[in-house]
Amino acid sequence: MTTIESQFIDIRNRETYPAEIKIKAGKIHKIKRLKRTESTTFVLAGFVDAHVHIESSMLTPTEFAQQAVVHGTVATVSDPHEIANVLGKSGVWYMVESGRRSPFKFHFGAPSCVPATDFETAGAVISPEDVAELLASDDIYYLAEMMNYPGVLFKDPSVLAKLEAAKRAGKPIDGHAPGLMGAEALNYISNGISTDHECYRIEEAAHKLRHGMKVLIREGSAAKNFETLAPLIGEWYERIMFCSDDKHPDDLIIGHINLLVKRALAKGNDLYKVLKIACLNPVEHYNMSVGTLQIGDAADFIEIDNLTDFTVLRTFIDGKLVAENGQSLIKTKREKIVNNFNCALKKPSDFELHLTKKAVNVIEVLDGQLITNKIQGIVKFDKNKKADSSVSTDILKIVVVNRYQNAPPAVAFIKGFGLKKGALASSVAHDSHNIIAVGVNDRAICKVVNSIIKKRGGLTAFDGKNTSILPLPIAGLMSPDSCAVVANQYESLVGMTKEMGSTLGSPFMSLSFMALLVIPSLKLSDKGLFDGSRFEFCSVEI
Repeated sequence: MTTIESQFIDIRNRETYPAEIKIKAGKIHKIKRLKRTESTTFVLAGFVDAHVHIESSMLTPTEFAQQAVVHGTVATVSDPHEIANVLGKSGVWYMVESGRRSPFKFHFGAPSCVPATDFETAGAVISPEDVAELLASDDIYYLAEMMNYPGVLFKDPSVLAKLEAAKRAGKPIDGHAPGLMGAEALNYISNGISTDHECYRIEEAAHKLRHGMKVLIREGSAAKNFETLAPLIGEWYERIMFCSDDKHPDDLIIGHINLLVKRALAKGNDLYKVLKIACLNPVEHYNMSVGTLQIGDAADFIEIDNLTDFTVLRTFIDGKLVAENGQSLIKTKREKIVNNFNCALKKPSDFELHLTKKAVNVIEVLDGQLITNKIQGIVKFDKNKKADSSVSTDILKIVVVNRYQNAPPAVAFIKGFGLKKGALASSVAHDSHNIIAVGVNDRAICKVVNSIIKKRGGLTAFDGKNTSILPLPIAGLMSPDSCAVVANQYESLVGMTKEMGSTLGSPFMSLSFMALLVIPSLKLSDKGLFDGSRFEFCSVEI
């Protein structure tokens, strides 16, 4: 029997009082109200990230857990969509098995969109039958984000079969429909889709909330919607959750859901409303195996120093201390290397683009957003009408290389990276995770692409003289190393890109989303330039 005396924040009953909490066999055995206590700390239910792709941290589940518990996170709702696009069902089970090796409470979903669209080449396919098989397992808690919202609206048989599989299994269906409003949003919701983490306008989020959806306020390394959507907390706290979606390792070291709690309270929001969002709502919506600090619950809780800073002093999972005073007590465990990388080295000439016109469609990257603009630009021509990057106007070449088979690269143009020299590349390229690169000339682009092919995955930068790489040998998405090691490598790489001229807050995260076809307006897949607003390919030249 373990006994903890502290100020008990009872979120459900909206009161805080001195209490003695007894823990037995990993569960809350007794909560005794006291008249007073000398303790100045507070105890409350642990934080839950309601939607995250663990792979986007570039860490294995065990290493993600090791860092997350330091910030009071005890569980996640995790979509293994990224590794599933590389390895299929075996990738999903890889994440589940890795998660089991940690006391942290991962709750994985069945990926609904592998491949995400028919307009790109992924490494695997997860069929409706595969989805049904996954959902039949007690280890799979929900149908993960249904990104193919056109398929829902136009009643694609495969999409509807996946939705029906989730309904038969009695498990929630996550949504993904950025900007969808009006009759289309109602159609989408009517198919049983219960959440959306992609709202980037307050009017859109309020519309979806009014019509029965739950909205996840996202604050990740690339997409940051907290400031826009935070005004909804007071009225809609019963139907809101917090999530990160994609969290790079350097950001995870700084904080997690605890930072959103602190920011929400600093805006004057009610303590119990904010904590219901951060601690209870995900547990209830996804039927998670996570305790909420009630008698009989699993003893998953945290101890903090005060109600302003929310500094996490200790984190407990199933009654066991897993983090204390900023130090994780979860041990590092090495994971096996799995991958799917089958393309040959490239030549600079592979990235040449011959056009008849100088006017081109250009992807405009928006810092801190997944959406992009579709703009027009003028590119440079040589005497053979070969179109090249224009550093002076910041219209640079962007390429996507199929990593699963040998095929000609797709080439287009992008504005907003600001590079003055060299190139960047990544094998993290949502959703199919082909190789994506941006650079000032074909030689530099070829250099970084080949660097990744040789390592079978990673992030890399070439400044015209030197090449630096963060290897990601696990599915081309994750490192077997600790968060501290990966974060240090990543920060060094980002620093290098800033010296090369990039003005983006998170250049590699932004780069990874330039192949995300399901987010408007203009993106690039290995098959060509794609207009996400029209959901069809478009020409590079105008």
